[in-house]
Amino acid sequence: MSKEDIKSNNIVIFFGKAGFPCPSRRNPSDHFLRCINSDFDTVTTTMASRSTHEPKTLAPSIMNLPTAAIKAILIEKYRWSEYAICARARIKEISNFEGHDYESKIKSQAKWWKQLSTLTHRSFVNMSRDIGSIFARGACGAFISGFMTFMSIGGFPSFIEEMKVFYKERLNGYYGIAVYILSNFLSSFPFVAVMSFATGTITYYMVRFRPGFSHLLYICLDLLGCIAVVETSMMIIAALVPNFLMGLIIGAGYIGLMMMTAGYFRQIYDLPKFFWRYPISYINYGAWGLQGAFKNDLIGMEFDPMIPGGPKLKGEIILTTMLGMKVDYSKWWDLAMVIFILMLLRVIFFFILKFKERAVPFLHSIYTKQTLERIKKRPSFRKTPSFASKRHQPLHPLSSQEGLNSPSY
Repeated sequence: MSKEDIKSNNIVIFFGKAGFPCPSRRNPSDHFLRCINSDFDTVTTTMASRSTHEPKTLAPSIMNLPTAAIKAILIEKYRWSEYAICARARIKEISNFEGHDYESKIKSQAKWWKQLSTLTHRSFVNMSRDIGSIFARGACGAFISGFMTFMSIGGFPSFIEEMKVFYKERLNGYYGIAVYILSNFLSSFPFVAVMSFATGTITYYMVRFRPGFSHLLYICLDLLGCIAVVETSMMIIAALVPNFLMGLIIGAGYIGLMMMTAGYFRQIYDLPKFFWRYPISYINYGAWGLQGAFKNDLIGMEFDPMIPGGPKLKGEIILTTMLGMKVDYSKWWDLAMVIFILMLLRVIFFFILKFKERAVPFLHSIYTKQTLERIKKRPSFRKTPSFASKRHQPLHPLSSQEGLNSPSY
């Protein structure tokens, strides 16, 4: 709605023919806005409820109809008006002027598969050029890895039950601790591998990460290592806590701590040095896994500059300047660190079980001795009464009781 149309009274005439003439001494723009803006319905209802004696400045038809009904009437009137005919003729004239027939253009649209492939290719090109899409893809990868590792806590009840069975069988001497830890890892490895490769493959093709089998393999192995580390951590917590609820709370807190210091929500160099960066971020499987995932997707690629006309941005520059990650070592070293943390946690799990096997009986014996000492100090458990009693005389052998009198009452 331009000023030229208002001056020529075309819109005023159209609204008048539609049954909504502009009142005298009213700005046409205000009148048109009143007809199509639903916010005025609330204002009109409120004013009508407060005062019923105010003069009506609008036409009675407008006062009695809601905005939705007014717009429906205007649309229907415009569809069969001379203005719509002129607009369609103008569109056809412009299309023919550019060398494209308007009617043939509608009939000769591309097929659905062609549209899908073209739009997919265009989106992929835009993603590979835009820096913002890189952060979005990184966010997707961080979410998938964080979600999968956090959901590993769902197996905590089975860990608790498995530890109970292990303690009973270990007391009977059925097997050793090292054999149990190795068998536990081998039995869960196929299921963890299937989950990791399935999730990694779906995410890889859905988000359109950097093409190449080696890049796909790295994503799956990285996710596999992270899930295996979390599973081992949950086994360690299950071996230390006394009940299920405490283990669930500690396990969730542990995974949340690892996610916060992984370098996505806040860069590692922005973390406080004490405790959060040293040593938490360096023993965090998520930090090494996320760095490797970013290197896997960015190193060797070029992106359009943020300022048009500037040099292209390399993936290495984005890693060092925007993400604060080191690129002086390969992504496979990051994966090796995840595997090293996995092996270290398995060794810690072994020593914890060994310590509990040796220390728990010793602690139980100390507790038993202290309990017996407290019981002996109670008056009811003393050998001799604490006060003189004629009824309860000390016991003597029969040979020494000759000549003794019976107790007097």
